[in-house]
Amino acid sequence: MAVLTEFKDNILTVTINRPDAGNALNAEVGEGLVAAFERAENDDDVRAVILTGAGEKIFCAGMDLKAFASKKPLIAAVNGHALAGGFELVLKCDLVVSVDGVRFGIPEVKRGLYAAGGGTRLPRRIPLAVALEMGLTGDPITPQRALELGLINQVVAREELLPAATALAGRVTVNGPLAVRWTKELMWDELGQPSADKQREATSKVFSSEDAREGATAFAEKRTPQWKNR
Repeated sequence: MAVLTEFKDNILTVTINRPDAGNALNAEVGEGLVAAFERAENDDDVRAVILTGAGEKIFCAGMDLKAFASKKPLIAAVNGHALAGGFELVLKCDLVVSVDGVRFGIPEVKRGLYAAGGGTRLPRRIPLAVALEMGLTGDPITPQRALELGLINQVVAREELLPAATALAGRVTVNGPLAVRWTKELMWDELGQPSADKQREATSKVFSSEDAREGATAFAEKRTPQWKNR
């Protein structure tokens, strides 16, 4: 199965199970995640959700899960590199536990794109200078740096990943569900939302550009992109 679930002690653990494909999203994964998060939303016994990936290389290729788990605390257990959409997915989670030795980043500019899934909102989470460095260079950061910046909560050894994420979830599930729900919603509201019109304009201009096509082509051909600024 592309998505595995396990329920114990009011915690639903959801594992994307495509390690050979970098836990990339496909139709089966999408359907499995939707089903898992709908279960979490509709089952009062589920007090927290842990999202992780199988294997040791890639956490997840990324997708917008906020709509699927908007009321239940979502904890990322980062088992591998979280780049581009995977990093943006991490940013949508409420709490984050990561193994050491992986990387976080938004390398989209290296492909002539921009981080359209939430990466451009990094200045709301970390100092502007650091967010710009990550966004404009596309270079990744270590879990230790992410911890220093307050982007993640814990860095642990690989064998401690799920136990640590489960322990953190347990500290949440012992509290009042309604209080947890509203605390989460109110705190996220403080971050605000980007302009939908500006997001659509940027997406239209960037993703349909010649540079976007060149970035993808150069990546596939393993060569340096030749940017044209159009």
